[in-house]
Amino acid sequence: MYVVSRMRVTGMGRGDCCGTAPATWQDPAFPGHGDWSMLGAGGCGAAAVHVDATPVSFDMPLPGDLLAGLTWRNRRGQTRGLKHVVDGRLERSVGLQGFYRLTSESSGELAEVVGNAVL
Repeated sequence: MYVVSRMRVTGMGRGDCCGTAPATWQDPAFPGHGDWSMLGAGGCGAAAVHVDATPVSFDMPLPGDLLAGLTWRNRRGQTRGLKHVVDGRLERSVGLQGFYRLTSESSGELAEVVGNAVL
């Protein structure tokens, strides 16, 4: 498995880059984010999310021991690890599908890997 980028959410409120707030229901919600509309910026109930990200690269493999130890926490506060990790290799990606928040420990470990790779 590879880390392709690190994204940190820096804000979820309307910023100057978002453009003016809609005056009617027909106006775009975030006209300053037109290029990102396919990701939901401007759809019904969508909110602007501002991020700070590293460049996308495909040369940052995760060490096998780190992969086996990654844990996530869902909305209910339950933690889980990855299934289908054999000998440091992910055999099935189904456990990575969806949106989950890394635990602070796993986030710190990944940040160290990315920090060592991005100079």
